[in-house]
Amino acid sequence: LQVTVPNRSEKLNHSPNTENPYPSVSITALTSGNSSGISPSPSQQSLNPYPVVIPSVYELNIYKSLASIVTHCQLLWELVLTCEPVTVMAPTPDVCSETVQSLVSLILPLKYGSDFRPFFTIHDSEFKEYTTKTQSPPPVILGVTNPFFAKTLQHWPHIIRIGDYGTANNNHKNKIKKSGLIKTLDSKTGVYTKYKPFLQKDREILKKLVKGVDSKRPSEVQSALLRRFFTELTQSFLIPLERYFASLMPLQKNVSPFKRTPILQHFRPDEFLKSLETSGPQLTSGVKGDWQGLYARFLRCPNFVCWYDSRLREANQKLRVLHMEAISGANLVDWIRDKAEVEVVDLILRIKDKLSAVESDGLPLDGQTVEKLRSNLVAIIDTLPEDLKEILKKT
Repeated sequence: LQVTVPNRSEKLNHSPNTENPYPSVSITALTSGNSSGISPSPSQQSLNPYPVVIPSVYELNIYKSLASIVTHCQLLWELVLTCEPVTVMAPTPDVCSETVQSLVSLILPLKYGSDFRPFFTIHDSEFKEYTTKTQSPPPVILGVTNPFFAKTLQHWPHIIRIGDYGTANNNHKNKIKKSGLIKTLDSKTGVYTKYKPFLQKDREILKKLVKGVDSKRPSEVQSALLRRFFTELTQSFLIPLERYFASLMPLQKNVSPFKRTPILQHFRPDEFLKSLETSGPQLTSGVKGDWQGLYARFLRCPNFVCWYDSRLREANQKLRVLHMEAISGANLVDWIRDKAEVEVVDLILRIKDKLSAVESDGLPLDGQTVEKLRSNLVAIIDTLPEDLKEILKKT
């Protein structure tokens, strides 16, 4: 496995990529037979495998949206990362919607894997489900403006009160309100929660933002500073996950044209958490705290399921491509000389299925490999008796 990990003091470099709104480390094969079978490609073995990408839907001024609660942004990052149920109460639909979208974008380049409603009303079909007190709130981020919700959503564990943008910069020492039966009817801006953050606050970013307020720095610049901080924090969080996932890939020598496509090992949470002792985010981030506790919570939330499913699809697709490339380059005619007809037919059908998958599943296989597969298929069929040959050619 080839993974380059930056020193804590080194800056994560950024390279724009407008094609993929949620960039990830591509999985490519190593040429060495004794190495782990999959690793980031050479062009991606830089300090930062996650280029900073802000899709058009997320081109928001997050500082403008969250300025009144900016001292709690790191706590909010944890709430969004672990898919905690959050309610955003704002005075107008535009403030409400932009605040919710800003929260979701805090964890870029990780894709938010749960539901979020930038503007939720009493007419939405889930209104009764979300306002009932007989069950725990689902992992959803709701944005509301109707004062009626101040009472009906009091049982939600995390409530954010946002004022107008005009008053957003006036309170940088806003304290977290403890929620019992949360008293949000007074409409005071703040974060109402009993959540205890796993990570310590990064004082440097807060000092920079406060300094920017004192020097009347444009909010767009403040937003860029905040965006960079959370992008690097999320990258540091993702690198150990990507490294462990890469270790689950089969060895290059196990990708054999004479066997079925190899599969990944299972993701074992306990094994992953143990690996954090030597290869955790402390290698790339200066933020201290209970990283292991944060990962344990993350592994039980929809964001992890979304991330893992995405990586699993990508890895399985790559394994299928590697297997097909191995088959295309093998001398299958010599291999089947001492095989029973049933084994030969099984091989033919498997190759046909793989060729069909190139088009139906959109596998990224080059035309030369496809032609080699077809040539191998024809050569194998020609070794069979005439009656069986005719049947296979017809099918």
